[in-house]
Amino acid sequence: MLVTAIILAAGKGKRLTHRTPKPLIRIKSKPLIIYSLEAISRNKFIKNIIIVVNKYNKKRISTVIRQYKIQKIKRIVLGGERRQDSAYNALKVIDRDTQLILIHDAARPFIEKKLLVSVIKEAQRYGAAVLGVPVKVTIKRVTRSQGHKAASRIVVEKTLDRSRLWEIQTPQVFRKELILRAYNKFKRLNVTDDASLVEKLGSKVVLVEGSSLNIKITAKQDLIIAKAILNTRACERGAGY
Repeated sequence: MLVTAIILAAGKGKRLTHRTPKPLIRIKSKPLIIYSLEAISRNKFIKNIIIVVNKYNKKRISTVIRQYKIQKIKRIVLGGERRQDSAYNALKVIDRDTQLILIHDAARPFIEKKLLVSVIKEAQRYGAAVLGVPVKVTIKRVTRSQGHKAASRIVVEKTLDRSRLWEIQTPQVFRKELILRAYNKFKRLNVTDDASLVEKLGSKVVLVEGSSLNIKITAKQDLIIAKAILNTRACERGAGY
């Protein structure tokens, strides 16, 4: 099977409030983007990697790719205004012989090898597969209510059944023709992940249980958690686990 990986690294990371562009923030010894690029480039099923960047970080990302000798880089393309615009820009340059397309957020540095293989194999079998973990907290749907003197208040509408709720992660993997059809038909919709567009087609998306360590770096506290994960892994290796 021939898999092309799309790495989304075009976001500006405004919520992180860091001077360095998010994909280039160093976590311990490496820039953030390098962790996922190394894991993905080592996977035997993935033949090509397309990285989506913005015009402000393109040159610097190209430099760190050379510095860390990342293999399989096919193209570096510019992203768009929204996440799905960035993914679509990469989809437009996919090779004809690609069979599966893997889409991953560069902000998720801790992809486990076995999960990467599992989600690829499930997509090959069923057409679309995503990683996810069960929701462990109570989730409530809310609405905004106008109170006295037009003060806006958030009011609980209902409590959702968390036994049927999963937090979805990346990578997400799709048969090429399926994800292209979904994007060509629904790319104008505002969605937060790629599988949402496939769902709009009425196609089945299979869920593979992921890992709670597959965090997305969004805020400053996530950097603290990421460093703790790396420190723990270093200690485990040192102890021979």
